[in-house]
Amino acid sequence: MKISAIDIGSNSVRLATCEGGKTLYKRLKTTRLGAGLGDCGRLSAEAIERTAAAVAEFAAQACNDGADKLYAFATAAVRSAVNGGDFVKRVKEICGLNVEVLSGETEAQCGLIGAVGLGDGGIIDVGGASTEFTVRCGGKIIYSKSVDIGTVRLYDAAERDRQKLLGIIGGKLKDFGNFDASAYKIYAIGGTASRLAAIKHNLKVYNPEVINGTVLSVEETQSIAEMLLAMPVDRIRAQTICTASADVVGGGCLLTAQVMRHFNLPCVTVSDGDNLEGYIKMKEGGL
Repeated sequence: MKISAIDIGSNSVRLATCEGGKTLYKRLKTTRLGAGLGDCGRLSAEAIERTAAAVAEFAAQACNDGADKLYAFATAAVRSAVNGGDFVKRVKEICGLNVEVLSGETEAQCGLIGAVGLGDGGIIDVGGASTEFTVRCGGKIIYSKSVDIGTVRLYDAAERDRQKLLGIIGGKLKDFGNFDASAYKIYAIGGTASRLAAIKHNLKVYNPEVINGTVLSVEETQSIAEMLLAMPVDRIRAQTICTASADVVGGGCLLTAQVMRHFNLPCVTVSDGDNLEGYIKMKEGGL
């Protein structure tokens, strides 16, 4: 049985199709649904339209590929926007798909299941409008927190100004509280983590077999962030895998490094499995 899921994030829309517990493929479209959200708390009409259109396109693709079931879920941008319901309604209007809006805690749980399964370990998920950090030990969640900071929010607030970015990140890190995660294996999931791994391997085309399992030290992560923030956006587009995300990726990498330092992590392991796989497993009971 083929099962597809669409993840509607603050920066991009992603489609995954799975069969027999294996991911057949993933697709991504950058739509910036959360652009400007930090300024007014609302999704713009233009962002709603272009993102809903991307969802409809992916829904059609999943159906054409023979998906037996299709799910769709939305994360921080939709759950935090005062008009998030307008987006959900628009998707229903144009393609008939029901969108489930996940809480930060459920989003983190999906990411944990996608990367770790039911074993011990944790995840850091830097998204467009929120960042999740979750740790499971002995079969129980011992720490889980979602904070409203991400790549798109950072860019809206500070663009690529390193000092401003650090100031905003430093203020938000306090919301995570005090938790030492150095004793646990932590996986980094999501677009920022994948881009960090791709840059480390000098990839120009996404390759999940290379990305998955890449170990990133906090020093490497910081170094990549500094390099990107010092490069013109056009050069980032030309020389790295980051085309549609070239303007926001430096801030996302800087945020990742600072979150790692906050939780006392010497390194993280990048996982290509994330909340898409985790959501499907949760919906299908395959845990």
